[in-house]
Amino acid sequence: MNVLVIGAGAVGSFLGATLAEAGETVCLLRRSGTAGFRQEMLTLGEPSGDVRDVQVGVAGSVDAVPWMPDILLFAVKMPDLPGALETAAHWPAATVLAVENGVGADDLIVDERPAAWLIAGSLTASLETDRGTIRRLSRGGLGLARVRGEGDGLVRELVAAFRSGGLRAAALSDAQEMRWSKLLANLLGNATSALLDVDPEVAYRDPDVFAIERRALREALAVMRALELRPVALPGADVRLLTVASRLPAALVRPIMVRVVARGRGGKSPSLRRHLESGRGPSEVSWLNGAVDRAARLVGRRAPVNLRLSELVEECTRDPERRAWFRGRPDRLAQEFSTPEGDVTRPV
Repeated sequence: MNVLVIGAGAVGSFLGATLAEAGETVCLLRRSGTAGFRQEMLTLGEPSGDVRDVQVGVAGSVDAVPWMPDILLFAVKMPDLPGALETAAHWPAATVLAVENGVGADDLIVDERPAAWLIAGSLTASLETDRGTIRRLSRGGLGLARVRGEGDGLVRELVAAFRSGGLRAAALSDAQEMRWSKLLANLLGNATSALLDVDPEVAYRDPDVFAIERRALREALAVMRALELRPVALPGADVRLLTVASRLPAALVRPIMVRVVARGRGGKSPSLRRHLESGRGPSEVSWLNGAVDRAARLVGRRAPVNLRLSELVEECTRDPERRAWFRGRPDRLAQEFSTPEGDVTRPV
């Protein structure tokens, strides 16, 4: 397979290098630096401490890509997806493999590329770039599911390639269930950690913050039930257990969840917290907590906790003083959520 990676950050580079190690022909589209085409060595670090170098192609422009891609691997933040689709228009027949967080990417891609095949991807491994090395902080894995087109055989081929390159991978039968299951994992300790500017396990140790988290999780699970979707086990993350956790008494489950969120990202800060720290551009919260609220409204319900979390993250993105107001103050965050717990996902 000829695979062109659009979005050559840590995730895109890691997935591209994994496929290259499996013998696939891979090119990273990286617009900064040299405009032509070159070969480059990527260094990958494993949780075990092992390090290896993998060679991939790098193109500085669409004109520099030396062959017609079979697969366009999208690995961009949701706000950057329109730009990725504009780039992908150069290869209208190529299959898109969209490794995205949140809910909403697949509909956008289908609208822009109605005739092309689409495969959804959900990555549960946590990655970071450290002095030129792409480090995998948690083992995790990659789930793949066909969205449109007769791509089941291609999904199996990709699963085999990722496994051959050393990444746990699995084919899932329902792309929506996979996306929503990954969304559940992405919600954990993400918005509250960003707002309080603390690690997720610190946020979860506060009873009031943990109550907010449980309400947000229960809203998301209720929306999934209304959509007739089931949480599924993702490679390296069996989010079905969150359904059980949402029903257990808080005093029993909170110590367990503190440990879960502490090790789930391999020590890496959640995406929304890192975004607020960077102070650059729009965040993905609209496709995370905001997506729960939008989906709830589509089925005639509401998800007020997820809506308010989304609003607060957006407020803090625009206003540093607003962010400073919440930093390290769970009491102030709790004041924003006065809706009784029994009202979550209530009918409109």
